[in-house]
Amino acid sequence: MGIIKAAINAVTGALADTWLEVIESAPMGNNDVIVPGQAVDQKGRSQNKKGGENLVSNGSIIHVLDNQFMILVDGGKIVDYTATAGYYKVDNSALPSLFNGQFGDSIKESFSRIKYGGISSTSQRVFFLNLQEIRGIKFGTQNPVQYFDNFYESELFMRLHGTYSIKITDPFKFYMEVIPREVITNNEKFTFAMPAIQQFNDEFVSELGTAFNQYSADGFRVSHIASKTKEMGKYMADALDEDWNQLRGFQVTSVGMQPPAYDEESQKIVTERSKMASQVSYLKDAANQQAYMAKSVGEGISGAGNNPGGAAIGFMGMNMAQNMGAGVMGNYMQNPQYGNQQQYAQPQQQQPQQPQQQAPQQAAPAQGGWTCECGATNQGKFCSECGKAKPEAPKKRFCTNCGAELSPTTKFCPECGTKAE
Repeated sequence: MGIIKAAINAVTGALADTWLEVIESAPMGNNDVIVPGQAVDQKGRSQNKKGGENLVSNGSIIHVLDNQFMILVDGGKIVDYTATAGYYKVDNSALPSLFNGQFGDSIKESFSRIKYGGISSTSQRVFFLNLQEIRGIKFGTQNPVQYFDNFYESELFMRLHGTYSIKITDPFKFYMEVIPREVITNNEKFTFAMPAIQQFNDEFVSELGTAFNQYSADGFRVSHIASKTKEMGKYMADALDEDWNQLRGFQVTSVGMQPPAYDEESQKIVTERSKMASQVSYLKDAANQQAYMAKSVGEGISGAGNNPGGAAIGFMGMNMAQNMGAGVMGNYMQNPQYGNQQQYAQPQQQQPQQPQQQAPQQAAPAQGGWTCECGATNQGKFCSECGKAKPEAPKKRFCTNCGAELSPTTKFCPECGTKAE
C-alpha cells in the first residue's frame, strides 16, 4: 500500500465524484500533538464540518495541511507517510511513497525501524501529527529550589513556575514513545498537557533545578534569572537532548519564567538586604549624610524628654550616642567607596586636638565642681561625657583618745600615739 500525490485541480473538479472519500484531519488545537483523520462528505464538496468515520479505502483522497505530518496505518503497521502539504490518493498496489518534506532523508531510518509496530490488525486509518511549536505548557516546582545568591550572601529557597514549548523533531519516535496506544486504537486525539504529561514535567523540573545550580555557580543574581530565559531554553534543550530528542523525538524550544516565589525566611532576607543596599546608596551623597545625621539628632532630642530617668540622663545618653555616631561616620567617610572625603577630611583632623585645647580649662574645676576620670569637668552628680557617677569624698577620721583629725592612711595618732581605728 502507498499514497500517490494527486493534482490539486482534480480535487475540485469532476474527478472528485469518483473517489470513495476525502480524509482530512480532525480539528487540531494548539496543544494537540496528534489527531485522527475524518471523512468529508462528497455531496457538498467537502462542506461537512462534522466529519465521518476515519476509515480509508483504496482510492481515497487524503488532504494534508501545512505543518502536519500524516501517517497511514494498516493492519498494525505504518505503511506510508508524508510531511508535505497537498492531496494524496491511496493506492493499495503502490509501494510506500515516503514524502519526507522538511525532514529530508534522515527520517527514513526511523521509518524502517518503526513501520512494523503499532496497533493490532483491525482497520486502515490516517493520523496527523502537529509539527507546529506546542506552546504554553505549564510547569511548577512542588518543593522549593535552593539558590545561593552572592549579592545577598545567603541560601535562598523559592518555588519556580512558568511555561515552556516543544517541537516534534522525529514524528516516528514521538509516535512510538509518547503517544499512548489507546489513542490509536480508540481513534482519539492526544493533547500535550497535564495530567497526561506528568512524567515529562517532572523530568523538566528536575533538569531546571540543575540549570539553577549552574546559574548560581556562575554568580548570577536570582533577580536577573528572568532575563536569561532565552539562554535557559537553549540549556534545557541541550540538557534534555538525549532523553527527549534522541529517544522520544521532541525537544524544548523556549522557556518562559515567572518571578520566583520566595519562602517566608528567604523573603525576609531579600527585603532586609535590599533595604540596607538602598540606605548605603542613599548615604553616598554628602547632603544625604547631613540630612540623616540631622534627623537622628532631632529624634534624639525628642526621645530625651521622654526618658524615664529624666531629661538630663536622656541628653547624656544622646551625647554619648552622638560621639559614637561621629566616629562611625568618620570611619565611613574614610572609605574610598563612599562620600566626599575632602569635605570630611578637616573635621577628622581636628577631633584629636579638641581634648588638648580643653585640658587647661579642665585642670582648674570651678568651685563645687569635680573632674571625672575621663578628664571632663562637671558640676552635677554624673559626668556629662561618660556618664560615670561623681566619686564620694572619703570620710574623715579622728583619734579615739585625743580627738585629733587623722589622714586616710595614718595608722597611729601623731599627737598621742594611739593606734588609729
